[in-house]
Amino acid sequence: MKYAKTEAGQLALKERSPQLTSRQRSAMILFDGKKTVDQVLAATAGLGIVATDIDHLLALGFLAPAEGAAPAPTAPLAAQPPSASAVPSAAAAPGAALPAANKSELFSQAWPVATRLTATLGLRGFRLNVAVERCMDYDELLALLPKITDALGPEKTRELREALRV
Repeated sequence: MKYAKTEAGQLALKERSPQLTSRQRSAMILFDGKKTVDQVLAATAGLGIVATDIDHLLALGFLAPAEGAAPAPTAPLAAQPPSASAVPSAAAAPGAALPAANKSELFSQAWPVATRLTATLGLRGFRLNVAVERCMDYDELLALLPKITDALGPEKTRELREALRV
């Protein structure tokens, strides 16, 4: 299947939307209506892009089937979401034994939250905000959680801890 960026997707790239991780931004740049999903996934595999990232871009309306492409599949590109038993409980050690797919999904959910929270710090939190924006995976974001909590307090970071499932 071939996808191209929508106007909303182009605007999200231009404005560096917090809805996109830096990894997803890199993948989205490659969607030009000529490359297939498999080609983009192969080109961005080193960044950790998986089919759930592409599903996320489609769900946000940032990608649409390219003109002349076959109709979009009715099922999502990624496998079905993990069952509730596959998701670790809050009592588990942070990030302990999470499958890579779960870490990727949790990172995709938590990164925009962390970016939004650290952006509220203004200049005093500039370095922390840049550190969050540079995070490429779940483990890097999890390592910054104590610094974010110190800067904002435990109550304001509750949403982030829930997104990271810690």
